[in-house]
Amino acid sequence: MTELDIAEVAQRAGLPASTLRFYEEKGLIASTGRRGLRRQYDPGVLERLALIALGRTAGFSLDEIARMFAPDGRPRIDRRMLTDKADELDRRIRELGALRDSLRHAAACPAPSHLECPTFRRLLAEATAPGRRVSGR
Repeated sequence: MTELDIAEVAQRAGLPASTLRFYEEKGLIASTGRRGLRRQYDPGVLERLALIALGRTAGFSLDEIARMFAPDGRPRIDRRMLTDKADELDRRIRELGALRDSLRHAAACPAPSHLECPTFRRLLAEATAPGRRVSGR
């Protein structure tokens, strides 16, 4: 397959060209040269962009993602970092589930006022406690 210009990479990856230029500045991707004024990329950049997108979706920073590539551009994924991120996501899922349940309770609560509901008052207290997060029913 021949090289792809920046417009084609942007279209296939669903990213604006400015993001591709930014990723290149950060060292996440590299162009192979230029044809006229347009940057050219090896077709393998699409797989690399997919890995970057997956990392971003999982909540990794661009610096963390950059460390997941060896100097030659091949993936060098730290399995411990993946495990830590999965654990972090598990905690966040539990927190969001508790928050969802709390919102559902508040929406269906038969108390005349939310401020008269013991569950809602506990949620308010938890939400305003330093360093605390709202934690379920």
